[in-house]
Amino acid sequence: MGAHHLTMRVTSSGLEDENLIADAISYLIGDSDLVELEKSNSYHGSSIFLISAKTRKNKIALKTISKLGKENLEALISTIKQRLDENNILHFRIGLDELIDGDLVLVNPDKKSVKCQVKLEVYPGQSVIEETKSFLNEAVLLAK
Repeated sequence: MGAHHLTMRVTSSGLEDENLIADAISYLIGDSDLVELEKSNSYHGSSIFLISAKTRKNKIALKTISKLGKENLEALISTIKQRLDENNILHFRIGLDELIDGDLVLVNPDKKSVKCQVKLEVYPGQSVIEETKSFLNEAVLLAK
């Protein structure tokens, strides 16, 4: 079927350049209009920015995911069971510093990262894992 929606989120401290991070997210999703910056204060009072991007269009989600490249997509496919939750959402993280440098690398939660979630369209009688594999394999075909 495909993606119901794709969401990416990252928090930027007052010491980081929030516009640089927003530009990197814009590059990844392919449309700066889909990126939102929300200024807030941390628990201790310092300024932080919540930077997010979301699309409900399968075509944009697929194109965005394909930018991860074949190696990262194959890593996602091999770890589908660990990354899927009970709501049919695929979770993964992209290294923030690497993204800013123009490189897309899957990272663990302990690194500064962009949190990504893909809500998959799965209907009764369909296998969540098979639909996720199908979506990711389609992204592999689009990958450079």
